[in-house]
Amino acid sequence: MNSVKQHVLVAASLLAASLAQADDTVEPVPSGPSLDIEGQAVRYVEDLDVLVFEQRLAGPAGEIVPEPAGSLDGAPVLGYVFPTTLSPAAVGFGEVEGTLALAATSHPDFDDTPLWDEGMTGRYDDDGAVWHAHWVVLGEDERVPGGLSVIEFDEADDATLPPTNPGMDMYLDSPGFGIVVRDNVLRIVVPAYRVKNEKGFRYDAVTAYMEVNTSDDGRPMLGVYKVYDVASGDLSLPYEIKAD
Repeated sequence: MNSVKQHVLVAASLLAASLAQADDTVEPVPSGPSLDIEGQAVRYVEDLDVLVFEQRLAGPAGEIVPEPAGSLDGAPVLGYVFPTTLSPAAVGFGEVEGTLALAATSHPDFDDTPLWDEGMTGRYDDDGAVWHAHWVVLGEDERVPGGLSVIEFDEADDATLPPTNPGMDMYLDSPGFGIVVRDNVLRIVVPAYRVKNEKGFRYDAVTAYMEVNTSDDGRPMLGVYKVYDVASGDLSLPYEIKAD
C-alpha cells in the first residue's frame, strides 16, 4: 500500500471515529436535513470533459449558512466535502502527503477566493458566505474533535501550491469551480484537466463543521470539529467514478 492510500485510511478512521463523539460536541451549526446525505455521485460527462461531484441531501442543499463570529479567529466554516484518493500533486500541491478533499464551503466572516466574485457584486472580497469551492489537504490532528485539520506549513517552507491559492499558510486552494445548488442537490463542476484527467480515484461524501483559529497555538489553523454525516457510514472511500 503506498503512503497516500495508507494515510487516507488512517484519516478516514479518525474522521469516522469522530461521529461517535457527536453527542458530546456542541453543535455550532445545528444539524438537520440539509446536512443529512441521502446519496452521492461523481460522474464523468464525456461531452463536456468534466467531473461532476454531487451530494443529494434530505433537505434543501446549502440552506444552512453559519452565523458569523465577527472575526477571523473562531470563524465558522460549513462544508460539503468529498475526501478522495487523488494525490495532492494532481491539483498542484506537489508531493505533500495527506488526504486531498474537494469542498464546497460557506464562511461569512472572511473571503478566501480573491480571484472570484461568486456574489456577482463587482467586489471580490465580500462573498465568503456564498458557497464556493476549495481543494484542501487533510492530515491527522488529535487536537480537534474531528481528528483532522488542513495541513499547515511555515512561511519559510518551500511549499508547492497552485497559483490560485489564497495566500494562507496551509494547503488550501481556491480553484473557482462552479457550484450548482438545486433543490436537495449540491454539485461541483470540475474540468477533467484540472485533476490531470484522473478518473480512477475513489471518494466519499461528508458534511462537516470546521473552525478557524488564529490565537491558540494548541489548535490548528483550520480544523474539523464536527462531522454531521458520512455517505459510506465509515468513511472508507468506497465510491468510484461513473460515466454519464
